[in-house]
Amino acid sequence: MDFWLFVLVIFVGAAAGFINTLAGSGSLLTLPVLIFLGLPANVANGTNRIGILMQSIAAVGGFKKKKVFEWSEGIWLTFPAAIGALIGSMVAVDIDELLMNRIIGVLLVFMFVLLLAKPERWLNPTNPKTNIRLTPLRFVVFMAIGFYGGFIQAGVGYFLLAGLVLGAGVDLVKANAIKVLITFVFTVLALGVFIYNNQVDYLIGITMGVGNMLGAWVATHVAVKKGAVFIRWFLLVCVFAFALKLLLF
Repeated sequence: MDFWLFVLVIFVGAAAGFINTLAGSGSLLTLPVLIFLGLPANVANGTNRIGILMQSIAAVGGFKKKKVFEWSEGIWLTFPAAIGALIGSMVAVDIDELLMNRIIGVLLVFMFVLLLAKPERWLNPTNPKTNIRLTPLRFVVFMAIGFYGGFIQAGVGYFLLAGLVLGAGVDLVKANAIKVLITFVFTVLALGVFIYNNQVDYLIGITMGVGNMLGAWVATHVAVKKGAVFIRWFLLVCVFAFALKLLLF
């Protein structure tokens, strides 16, 4: 790659790492860039997981250093998500890409309405002690989210946040921390599947991952400093913007 392409990849990775850590859908930035660089769609999908993994390491470390969460909080939710991600990354889904974009876009519009209409659900945790039990419903929900994350990744952060805040009663700051922990676990499995199938470009992936880590590290500081109110507004903007992208373009 030319030098300016390296700079572009790192810059886009940093933007995606920041967005992914505070909200989600950063892959809607990175995947087009990877395809622009000449990678086939499946290789771009696999290569993107390197950056996701590296940003998750930085984000988990940042949140843990600031004592936002404990390892035991939400750890049980990583199991169904990991199972779903493993299946999702192995299954060849012959669904029309445009149709999938429309479906995700509609879901994001629904989430935008929830964020706008019921702010108290996002700002006032119903389970402040974060004693999250793995109920059968939560198992199914997080396995489904993991399946989607293993298949395409883009937008999975929103669904994880919704499951943690609305389903488990966790506050937004802690939910972001647990979200990146879950993402780290299922990304390890998904990346392994892509590596096994020779669908990863390591040079581009690691280069972008450096940017991802930088963006994620900055995001952890912003999340703790600004709090749940800022995160909710950031979510609103991101959900609205990416829903428009998926539904109209």
